[in-house]
Amino acid sequence: MPDEVLVEHADGVTLITLNRPSVRNAVNRAVSDGMAAALDEFEARKDLGVAIVTGAAGTFSSGMDLKAFVAGENPIHPRRGFAGIAALPPRKPIIAAVEGFALAGGCEIVLSCDLVVAADDARFGLPEVRRGLTAGSGGLMRMPQRIPYQVAMELALTGDFLSAPDAHRHGLVNHLTAPGEALAEARRLAARIAANAPLALAATKEIIVNAPSWPAEEAWSRQKAVVDAVNSSADAREGATAFSEKRSPVWRGE
Repeated sequence: MPDEVLVEHADGVTLITLNRPSVRNAVNRAVSDGMAAALDEFEARKDLGVAIVTGAAGTFSSGMDLKAFVAGENPIHPRRGFAGIAALPPRKPIIAAVEGFALAGGCEIVLSCDLVVAADDARFGLPEVRRGLTAGSGGLMRMPQRIPYQVAMELALTGDFLSAPDAHRHGLVNHLTAPGEALAEARRLAARIAANAPLALAATKEIIVNAPSWPAEEAWSRQKAVVDAVNSSADAREGATAFSEKRSPVWRGE
């Protein structure tokens, strides 16, 4: 794993830290490759149920490294896309813990996540139009799904920033914290999620993410295929057994 991305695993939770503080955690190819590798491991391990992504030194990410871009570097991972996540987020749930700025591609990383915890002085935005660019790593597709259409359109066309309290009011942010406390709160949220069965978590996310695009006449059959795979698992039997025996379940991810 490159130094640009730091990874920790503990108690069913993966913590991924963007680690280029000298450039406000701007994304270059090394970051994209490191994030993709971290997510591949996260998805492959049965003992991990949820991930957190954050930035080092009080800033989430300022987006694409423009100096590297001008120099000809391509920050797009061939499979997972920008920052190793935008085109192919993980099947399992992932939380963004945001301090400081999450701008341009940094905001697109946040939008690739399922839950957001942010310090109340954090800022979000898609200012690409101010640099002659277009937010092509999911921001323009995902932002209108997370906040009202008119608000998303104004942000995208003006390049203005969205404050964390406003992001919370519009539903983009789940939990607000005091500055410096976003990661701690994200860890608490992750612990509540990681206490549950990993297969059930991934299946639950799959249905919530994909159901809106399912044809109405196929929705129930598609959901059934996902649900049946989980309900016939060893973890489902363990959950029912643990409940009847009045003990905590021991999940195996099988």
